[in-house]
Amino acid sequence: MKTLNKTALALVVASVMATSAFASSNESAYERVQSAKGSVEALAVTLENMGADVDANVDLNGAYTADQKVSAYNAKHAELQTEFNTLHAQTAE
Repeated sequence: MKTLNKTALALVVASVMATSAFASSNESAYERVQSAKGSVEALAVTLENMGADVDANVDLNGAYTADQKVSAYNAKHAELQTEFNTLHAQTAE
């Protein structure tokens, strides 16, 4: 249970960092993409530590601008977040 709490805390911290990074107007396009990518990677590691089989690959085919790439990473993050929520609910029972 302590591991799960530490994992959840790490996820919350990563999400807050990613959210604050997106809010920054001085952030470059490269930094926004890297921040979104890091958020997906952190969540994927968290899920793997919880025992889930995770596919963290993001299809960037057709994503030519930074905004398109950030959108692709955000969509993957939302998918992984749903998986995390489901797994977390199962372990809480």
